[in-house]
Amino acid sequence: MTRISQIGPAVVVAVTLVAALFAGPSTIRGVVNASTRADIAKASARLQDGNVLEAISQAQRDIAIVVEPSVVHVSSQGSVDEGSRFGKFASTGSGWIWDEQGHVVTNAHVVEAADRIEIQLHDGEVREAQIIGLDLRSDIAVVKIEAGNLIPSIRGESRSVRQGDVAFAFGSPFDFRFSMSSGIVSGLGRAAGLDDIDYENFIQVDAAINPGNSGGPLTDTRGRVIGMNTAIATGRGNTVGQGQFAGIGLAIPMSQISTVVEQIIETGEVQKGFLGVGLAEVSLMAGVRGGISREMMDAILKQYDGEGVCVTRVEPGYPAAMAGIEAGDVIEKVDGRRVRGLEQLKSMISSGRPGDVVTLDVWSIDSERGVPGYRSVDVTLGELDPIMSSPAAQQLRAMGLLELATSTPDRAAVQGVEFRAGVIILKTDERSRLGSLFPAGTILIEGGGRVIASYDELLARFDRALQAGRGMRSLGFQITAIQPDGERVTVEL
Repeated sequence: MTRISQIGPAVVVAVTLVAALFAGPSTIRGVVNASTRADIAKASARLQDGNVLEAISQAQRDIAIVVEPSVVHVSSQGSVDEGSRFGKFASTGSGWIWDEQGHVVTNAHVVEAADRIEIQLHDGEVREAQIIGLDLRSDIAVVKIEAGNLIPSIRGESRSVRQGDVAFAFGSPFDFRFSMSSGIVSGLGRAAGLDDIDYENFIQVDAAINPGNSGGPLTDTRGRVIGMNTAIATGRGNTVGQGQFAGIGLAIPMSQISTVVEQIIETGEVQKGFLGVGLAEVSLMAGVRGGISREMMDAILKQYDGEGVCVTRVEPGYPAAMAGIEAGDVIEKVDGRRVRGLEQLKSMISSGRPGDVVTLDVWSIDSERGVPGYRSVDVTLGELDPIMSSPAAQQLRAMGLLELATSTPDRAAVQGVEFRAGVIILKTDERSRLGSLFPAGTILIEGGGRVIASYDELLARFDRALQAGRGMRSLGFQITAIQPDGERVTVEL
C-alpha cells in the first residue's frame, strides 16, 4: 500500500505529460487562460472589499485637499544691474499662505531682485504682491498680497520629524502649477555647501523636487507644513536651485522658518541668536588655532567619538563665556536635538532670537583628572554682532561708515530726515571718502544694483561681492543713497 501511495503522484504527472503531448497548444493555452481568469476574479473581489493601497490613496487625496488651497504660484519680473551685468529677467517659483492678512512665504532667491511680483492662488486668481522683508542668509522671504478669501497653511513642528517619515512636496516644478509629489525624509541636519545660503540645516527628502518647486511647502502625513522646498543637491558649491531632481531635495525646517517670518512681519528685519564662540568639527580640528592647548586637542581627538562640534575659542563678555562654556567643550545637543555638524549648529543657534535661552548638552574632559564627562549648560543668546561675523561690516567701517542700522521711522526722526526704507547711517568718520559723501542721516536704498530693506540684507549682498571679487582692486559693488538734503548719490566701492 505504501509503495502504491508513493507511485501514485508520479503516475498522475506522467499521465499529464502524455496528455500534454497529444493535446494541441491551443488546449494548453486555454487551460492557462482559464486559470489566469480565475486568479483575476479572486484578486478583483478582494480589491473591491477594500485594501491598504486604497486607504493610502484616499489619505493622499485628503492631504492634497487640505494643502492645495494654501499653495501659491509666484511669478516675478525685474532687472539686474551689477556693473558688467545688466538685463531684465522673469522667473517663477512657489510659496504658501502664512496667514489671513495676506502674508505669503517663499524663498528669497525667488523674489530678491523682483520689481514686480504676482501671486496666483489655487483657484486661478492673480494678485500683485510687495516684498515685506527677506533674509538672504537663510533664503527666506515674506511678501504680502491683498487680504480676503485666503486659506492659510496648517503649520507643523519640524523638531518632531524623523528619518523615514513620509513627506509631500507641493509647488510648480517646470511651471507645472500646483503639483504634488511624495517620498520619505532621507536625512536631517544636512548641509550642501550652497554658495548663497549661510545657515544650512536642511531636511533631506527623496520626493521629486525640481526648478519651480522652490518656496513651496513640504508637509507631513497630516498636511501640516514642516519645511519649505529650497534646493536640489547637484554637488558641492552649487548655487541655489540649479540642476534637476536626482533623489536629493533639500527643505528649510519649520523651526527656522517660523523665527525668521515672525520677525520680518513684526519688524521688517531679522535678529539672529549669538553665542560668541569659535567652532570646529572635531574631525577637522587638527591645526585649528584657538584657546585649546595641543595636549587638550590631542586628548579630544583620542577620546571623543561622535558628531558634536568643538568650541575652539570663547569670547570674553559674550553669552557663552557668561554661561560657563569653555574652549575644548564639545556641543552635542541643542535643546535636546542632536548636532550633526558645524553648519547645523550655526543654524540652530541663529534660529533663536536674542534673549532666548537654549540648553546645550556638552561633552568635555576634566582638566584636572583627564576624565571625560557630560553636562548641560543654559545659555541666554545674545544679538549677532555684524563686526564679528561679516567681512562686509568690517569693510564698511574701515571705509568710514562707523554705525549703521535698518531704517525705521523712529531712527529717521532722531536724525531729522524723512523716513525711507533702507539702511540709515548713524555715525561716520567725516575724514574718510564715504564719511564725507554720506553724513549721518543718509539712507542707503540700493546695494549691488538692488533695492535693500535692512542692514543685514546690505551686508549679505556686500559679503557675496567680497567673496566673488576676492583679490580684485574694484568690486564693482555700487551703493545708492539719499543724503539728508534729499540728493541721490551713487558710489562704486
